[in-house]
Order: sequence, then C-alpha cells, then structure tokens
Amino acid sequence: MNNIRITRHHEILRSNNSRVIIRPFVPADPQRVVTIIGRALALSEIEVDAELAAVRARFQTRHRDFDAQLRTVYTKVEPHVFTHRQISSNRLLLIGSLFAGEYSIEAAALFNPSIVPHPDQSGVPEGSLRFIMSLRATGEGHISSIEFRTGTIHQDGRIGLDPASPFATVPEEKSDPSYKKRRFLIKLHEMNFAEENISAVMAPLPESFTRGELNHSVELARLENLTGRKGLHRTLDFIQWLADSNYEISFGTDTGLGERTIFPVSGNESHGIEDARFVRFTEPDGSVMYYATYTAYNGKSTLPQLIETEDFRQFRVLTLNGCAIRNKGMALFPRRIGGKYVMLSRQDDENLLIMCSPSPHYWSTPKVLLRPTHVWEAVKLGNCGSPVETEAGWLVITHGVGPMRRYCIGAILLDLEDPTRVIGRLREPLLEPGDSDRDGYVPNVVYSCGSLVHGGQLILPFATNDHSSVIATVSLDDLLRKLLESPPFVNGSQVNR
Repeated sequence: MNNIRITRHHEILRSNNSRVIIRPFVPADPQRVVTIIGRALALSEIEVDAELAAVRARFQTRHRDFDAQLRTVYTKVEPHVFTHRQISSNRLLLIGSLFAGEYSIEAAALFNPSIVPHPDQSGVPEGSLRFIMSLRATGEGHISSIEFRTGTIHQDGRIGLDPASPFATVPEEKSDPSYKKRRFLIKLHEMNFAEENISAVMAPLPESFTRGELNHSVELARLENLTGRKGLHRTLDFIQWLADSNYEISFGTDTGLGERTIFPVSGNESHGIEDARFVRFTEPDGSVMYYATYTAYNGKSTLPQLIETEDFRQFRVLTLNGCAIRNKGMALFPRRIGGKYVMLSRQDDENLLIMCSPSPHYWSTPKVLLRPTHVWEAVKLGNCGSPVETEAGWLVITHGVGPMRRYCIGAILLDLEDPTRVIGRLREPLLEPGDSDRDGYVPNVVYSCGSLVHGGQLILPFATNDHSSVIATVSLDDLLRKLLESPPFVNGSQVNR
C-alpha cells in the first residue's frame, strides 16, 4: 500500500433533478411552427390571460426572470407570426411557452470536478482559501454542461461548500463577437482549403473583425463566385462553422456562481461540454487568466476547445489549432516554462503526452511522456487535470484504466525546469473505486479534472462512478515522499535519477 494519509470529507455533491433551465423546442418543419402559432392567435385575450396565468403558476417559481426567458424563445419563432395586428405582451409570452420546455441539467449525474482559487479572496481569514469548483452536469440524452460551486478551505483543514442556488441560469450569447484574423487563417490552412477560396473571404477583413463583418464578407464571396469556383461553398460553410464555434457569453451581475450554467451553444458541442479542466494561469507580468480545456461532443466526434475568463461571469470560447488538437484530456500547466506554454494531452487514447507552444491557441509536436506500465493502468493512461506546482516538482494527478475498465487515480512528479523529465511515479493507485461506492452511472470509476495545494494538503475533488462527487485531502508531504522514494518507471523501463 502507499501509506499516504488521505481524508475523505463528508460533503457529497449529488445530482438534483429539480435544477432546470428553459430550452427552446422549435419543430424543424416550418408548417408545424405556423400551425402552433395559429392556435395561439385564435384565442381570445381572456383565454390568453387565463392560459398564461396557469403557465406562470406551474413554472415561474422555478426560474429567474421567467417572462424574459419566454420572450427570448418567442424571438426564435417571431418570423413565422403571420398577423399584422398588434400582439399583446401576454399572447407573446404564451407563444413563447408553446415552443419552450424545461430541461433538468443534472438529472443523470454531477461529476468530474476541477477546482481553482476564487478570483475574489476579500474577507477570507488568513490561512483560509475561497475556491471555485467546476462540475460536469449531465441530463436527459447524456447532454453535458458546466456548473459551478463555491466554498472555503478553512485554516484548520475543514472544507465548507456554499449552498447551491435553486435556480440554474444560462448565459447570454454576445450577438456580434470579435475574432482574430490570424487564428482563422491558421485553422483554414490547417484544414487544407484552397488559398484563393480563403482569400476571397479573409483578405478584405481587418486583423480583428466582428461576426457582422465576417458575414458580410462571406456573402460577398458567395455573390461574386460567378465562375463556380471549386470548393468555395465548402470553404464558406466551414468558415461559418468556425465562427459558430468561437463565441462569447456572459451572465448577469445578479446571478451567483452557484447558479451559472454553461450549456452547449455551438453545433460541435450539441451533445455535450465534457470534462472541463480549469486552471488559474499566471503570466510573467503577474496578470491572471483562468483557462479551461474541455471536450466538445456533437454526437459523432469530439473536439478539444478552450475557455478563457477572468471573473467567471464573462467567458470566451475558442477552437484550438494545430496538428496536436485531437482526442481528449488536454490540461494546461499554470504558468509558462522557459517562456512557453506547456500542455499535457492524450493523442492516441493510450499514452500521456506533453507539448510546448508560444501560444495557448496553437499546439503541435507532442512528445510521449508516459506509457502504461502497471496493470491498473494497462489499458490507457491520462491526466486528472492541470499539474500543480510544488517545491519538489510538478505534481500531476493521473488516471489509469485497467481490468474491467476500472478507473483508478495515480500520481507522477515532473522536473520543475524540464517537465518532459519524470522524476517520480506511484506504482499503486492513490485512489480507487471502493466496494461502498463502486455502483453508479458508469460503475468502477474514480476521476478528477483538477486539484490544488493549500496548507500542506492536496485538495482533490473527484467523481465516483460518473454519478456524484466528493472531496479528499491528501498529505502533500506523504505523497511527495512516496513519489521520490524509488525510481520511476518511464515507458516501461526503470529510470535512475
């Protein structure tokens, strides 16, 4: 056994199927939309008032600003409203309700947490730390979103979680976001589109452009394609997809972190935003940005994406570029090393890799860092979030998949100046599924997306069986001593330091 002191705290984050958001449900057939609207238009004003009152009585207390959300849904079908007479506010809201429905965001599971220091530490007693935890919430149809919780690690080691809000609120999407031309060009060249087709859209645009400017340039290129240039329409469709995949969202100042929910926005994440790995990243000048890598899933394929935020209220979502953007489990180091950004990844669904880049948005030339060695990780090996800096080295919490697809949590230690060099590796799991909590949405799994160090303890939130989440604290001294007491196994061979 590892003989590492581990304390599992009593707090359990369980899914709550009463936390719901409002989603539009608009039929694909325009005639059906018109027919439904027609039924609402045929009602008398008295009937409209009575029906809306019943809708409010059933649903209003479950949502923040219920009427505003119904108005938002109404705007999606407004072009199909076939009357020129003035529509009353109540009739408008009733029509919105006919194309809306509740979605329980965490009905199935609340799992795969990551944890970072809260950007606001005001009023926190000395020796304590306020934190933000992100969680993957999964509902009907296995659609995943990102939720947040807050809490405090107290000086005496106690961990307190703030109560979750009864409301779940989705953000507003910025209608005319801005883009960087260079990032678009990198992605378009990476996809091997013809230069003349790329230039037809991108050449007229400034170095920083808005969605409106992009749409105008796309339409001009479409109209000017008099000769039917080969591949142009495919290029234009991809450019629009790329723009949809890069978006900006924000929450109102009146929403608490515990109710903010990032639900899928773009088509490439229509079936889920999975396993966000948040990290507090500090630049050499001391400025801080919170990044998160996550896996976008459209029901058929996955795509790594990047989130940027400074305050957890406004978020920018971006596609990543480069030949190394594939598979799952990318995790960014919390600072530059040797002037470069460093990322862990899993390119081949088996090994743990590492790569460096001058930009957090472009990644290539990955190098194998570790291969599975022990039986408990023999199927595949990956990370459990961003590395944590310690005096002894970069502490990387890992996950390994072994017999019967049993997921265990392990740990490795990397050299501080040269993180491609492994200087310690646990031979046995740090955490593994126990008999008392092995059953769940996906049996025999313990998994984490991020941890932090505070007060001599590794604070490690982790999910059990892709169902619920708990928090463990691990003695940092014990863990580092165990990692350093024997040579690590790297790529199947024992290494002498």
